[in-house]
Amino acid sequence: MAGRIIHDHHHDGIDRRGFLECMAWVGTGIAWTITGGVLSSRVFGQDSGSTKKGDFTFVQISDSHIGFSKEPNKDVVGTLQATVDRINALPDRPELLIHTGDLTHLSKPQEFDTVAEVLKSAKVGRTVYVPGEHDVFTDDGKQYLERYGKGTRGLGWHSFDHKGVHFVGLVNVANLKPGGLGTLGAEQLEWLRKDVARLADSIPLVVYAHVPLWTVYPKWGWGTEDSEQALASLKRFGSVTVLNGHIHQIMQKVEGNVTFHTARSTAFPQPEPGKAASPGPIKNVPADKLRAMLGLSRVVYKESQGALAIVDATLDAAGKEG
Repeated sequence: MAGRIIHDHHHDGIDRRGFLECMAWVGTGIAWTITGGVLSSRVFGQDSGSTKKGDFTFVQISDSHIGFSKEPNKDVVGTLQATVDRINALPDRPELLIHTGDLTHLSKPQEFDTVAEVLKSAKVGRTVYVPGEHDVFTDDGKQYLERYGKGTRGLGWHSFDHKGVHFVGLVNVANLKPGGLGTLGAEQLEWLRKDVARLADSIPLVVYAHVPLWTVYPKWGWGTEDSEQALASLKRFGSVTVLNGHIHQIMQKVEGNVTFHTARSTAFPQPEPGKAASPGPIKNVPADKLRAMLGLSRVVYKESQGALAIVDATLDAAGKEG
């Protein structure tokens, strides 16, 4: 699935509602922002002019599944490296890299070591993580927390500020059962409420977690059962961007000032909701088509516009963004 567009009032495939606009299909490569209520756009890779103080770019990658070695991708290390190469070729050096979980496939020490070895070559200012269920299910997150738990709470939730934007990493994969919905839990929800209580309504928020914080397809566990409680703490803010992984495809939803965005995997695609007996790798992908179904998300923040713009890039040989 290249993408799902909600609120397509102009019948042209573009969702114009909210602060964040996501071009969620292969081959477009256009970043949208809002200036004075008027939309403007530019092609991904095109000169965007001088970068003003306070503006910055960050990237999201997800579901690397290092350790996976079956069809349709027996070289997940190679596709993760290709993702890093795409990041390093961006015109503006990203100040942050956010990995939204399933770094590994079986949470083995050597898998985490491989992830670290590949990502250390990414030319970014800082890398942050939240775990996916594959990072924690074999040892209750011990390996993950030894590497990425410093300065976090619980199973790895955390927050920080960067150039006027507040970032919140949530963990909704503790005790996740196959086909079950993600959960945040009372302790994390209370922490989130207190974390954002001190912030002004005008502060842009970027919230990221592995499992979608909106109900994509509950039959497959593609949602978080207590997400409404989390979103209740965020609804007063003027701009909230929620980034997730887990489903290995681009989908978006806009509710008021909250925009939800799920990312492609760097390892393998999964079926569209309900179009297979169950979730899992799509195995019959031709080798020359695989990288067009994998990718990363690039997010640009313009301080003067109070806007976030996402551009999704694929890993296909043509190097198209979509």
